[in-house]
Amino acid sequence: MRRRNPCLSLLLAAATLPGCPAVSPAQTTPALPSAPHGQLAFHSGQVAPEPPPQTSLLAQGTASANPNTASAAAPPGPAETLTRPQAEQLALKNNPRISVAALLALAQKQVLRETRSYELPSLNGNLTGVDAEEASRISAGSLSASRLLYHAGAGVQLNQLITDFGRTHNLVASSSLQAKAAEAASQATRADVALAADLAFYRAMETQAMLSVAQSTVNARQNVRDRVSALTASKLKSTLDQSFAEVNLSQAKLLALDAQNQYDAAVASLNEVLGVTNAAQFHLVDDAVPPAPVATTPDSVIAMALQQRPDLLALRDTHEADLRFARAQHDQLLPVISGLGVVGATPVGSSQYFPQNWYGAAGINIGIPIFDGFRYRAEAGEADLRAKAAAEQDRALEDRIVRDVRTAWLTMQTAQQRMAVTAELLNQANTAFDLAQTRYNLGISSIVELSQAQLQQTQAQIEDANARFDYEADLAALRFQSGMIP
Repeated sequence: MRRRNPCLSLLLAAATLPGCPAVSPAQTTPALPSAPHGQLAFHSGQVAPEPPPQTSLLAQGTASANPNTASAAAPPGPAETLTRPQAEQLALKNNPRISVAALLALAQKQVLRETRSYELPSLNGNLTGVDAEEASRISAGSLSASRLLYHAGAGVQLNQLITDFGRTHNLVASSSLQAKAAEAASQATRADVALAADLAFYRAMETQAMLSVAQSTVNARQNVRDRVSALTASKLKSTLDQSFAEVNLSQAKLLALDAQNQYDAAVASLNEVLGVTNAAQFHLVDDAVPPAPVATTPDSVIAMALQQRPDLLALRDTHEADLRFARAQHDQLLPVISGLGVVGATPVGSSQYFPQNWYGAAGINIGIPIFDGFRYRAEAGEADLRAKAAAEQDRALEDRIVRDVRTAWLTMQTAQQRMAVTAELLNQANTAFDLAQTRYNLGISSIVELSQAQLQQTQAQIEDANARFDYEADLAALRFQSGMIP
């Protein structure tokens, strides 16, 4: 369901009142000023000159343009030009979610190094000094009987894994796949942040366009109110016309206040996504031409998504890592063969027992698991079940991606069609307003008809702006669904 813009609630609340008696042709008055009408022309590379300072926000407005264009409102105060690609790059640079994902990926690479260390030799040095009773040979605790001699020595110990029949190799492979999955998750975070930046940018552009429409409406209705007040004072218009003009102006001011609030909120949301904390003001500049769709058919987008979506790639790597870890857990039931070596010297010691002051030895140790209370089998079973669960999660994500791509494609197509409809609606509303204004100036219609035409024109301008930016936001969502990463 497409959202209804809150700014329209004030416009749609205007009730249609009974018509007033028409003014006779003899009371024909000069033509009232026409409100700016036509499609909004959003800047695409150049900054429009800012309006001169005004005493009030409601007194601000943009100059009238040709019948098909009107300038978008710039934020008050000095503002830096910001385009959509610049917003993406700024978000990818400053958003803390990017840093968190990158740090987690680096941490997972350290886990890989930790696991790989079990395949490398372990070399330890020892310095030992013992003062013991020479005649004693029985001990308890950490000092064995062979150490109960007065001596001082130093040596090194070497421990090298020869084979554990693939367990450590599978653990290393599992850690490598987890590191790869963390890197893909980091890319998925980049895509999420880029999409959030695009959506926040288009939302701010939409509210900026609505603020432009509201300010122009205030200016136009202010002029109408001033003219009608002057004519009423000259007894050429009734006080009812003046009352309607006052009501219309008040509604336009409420619309401007609501639009200003929405614009400020949208800019605050944009600053949050961009990682800006100093309430920066930007002059948003839209693309000259909306970005083209990523493919011509939804099936092509689905094929792209299933090949390059980073979240799907991360889940697939996680599944492969779980499979390798399950193999490693099964390998715990196999023997472990290690090579041992030790060498050192005892320059201070009991020479009567040991005529040589150095020592050395080498050997092989075979560890064979016999019974561990079924712990190894339970751990292997747990790993198998988790690997199967990861496979189901992978399949569920693929189904969800297919659904999301098709939904995004349909939404984009509908938004594209709405652009054509709202453009036609705006043209018809402009024509209706011109006719209503001419009839009112000729005295053959009441101000109610003119008010309704103004209302329809303002609504059509807002709908046209919404359709443009909804379409561009839907294109950004489709790019995200296809797996495109900036």
